[in-house]
Amino acid sequence: MLIASIAILFGFALLVWSADRFVDGAAASAGHFGMPPLLIGMVVVGFGTSAPEMVVSAMASLDGNPELALGNALGSNIVNIGLILGITAVIAPIAVQSKIIRKELPLLILISLFAGLLLWDGQLTRIEALVLLAGFFGLIGWSIYSGLKGKGDALEAETESELQANDMPLKNALMWLIVGLVLLVVSSRILVWGAVTIAQSLGVSDLIIGLTIVALGTSLPELAASVAAARKGEHDIAIGNVVGSNMFNILAVIGIAGTISPMSSIGMEVIYRDWLVMMGLTVALVVMCLGFRGPGRINRFEGGLLLLAISAYNLFLISTITG
Repeated sequence: MLIASIAILFGFALLVWSADRFVDGAAASAGHFGMPPLLIGMVVVGFGTSAPEMVVSAMASLDGNPELALGNALGSNIVNIGLILGITAVIAPIAVQSKIIRKELPLLILISLFAGLLLWDGQLTRIEALVLLAGFFGLIGWSIYSGLKGKGDALEAETESELQANDMPLKNALMWLIVGLVLLVVSSRILVWGAVTIAQSLGVSDLIIGLTIVALGTSLPELAASVAAARKGEHDIAIGNVVGSNMFNILAVIGIAGTISPMSSIGMEVIYRDWLVMMGLTVALVVMCLGFRGPGRINRFEGGLLLLAISAYNLFLISTITG
């Protein structure tokens, strides 16, 4: 138990560090190869910030723990909106100016609804998982198209500023890209082993561990990136990180996990509890950001409400364990 706890803490620390190096290396490498800043922000950084969830879920499924992977995906989306945007908005209210992000928000709603539809029968077949992966590649294609056509978007200027601040030689960029990826795999393996060991010791399901401990750990890179971006006034990067990551989590993370290890007995609490909470937070995010009654923004009060929502959800999860 002690060794497993140390493994989780070490795995988290290494995961956050390696994810940061991987994203920086990937973004800088893409810049050296002439990729437009907006495209880097939408595709490279979006993919990179979801890399921890993807690798952890793949490792969990390879080890025969697909429920941990499913919990990681749904839990990460809940953490991204409730905790990350909640904390970020309390620190510095977030204004949404990017037209591209405003187009992505309804798409996030549709993707979340589609995931619920697939999980409704209590299983996820390999065919359904492959459909999610196909949707992921379709999303990448749409992001590339939007990135090439979205000249002058607010997100472009913010991403360009970030790239200039983190500029590095191509040799260093490629080195950190490779090192970050390798350590992502290593840290994910350590984290999954520790999480599964603790779950078995406490008699807690892999799903609950995925929804809580693992989801929080794999979302730490997004937390650091969003808070840093908001403090620098780069509001669209803060929102874009979360919106992009949540779409990637549903399509790629669940898709990869289900392709490796199809899920035949998903508990209905996943739909009635976890998916509903994720869906509710997603709808709240869209309403806040699209600003139907004024400019789209998440103010400090709304950030506080998001924090209250995720606190209540986690307290309920804890009560199901101890009750």
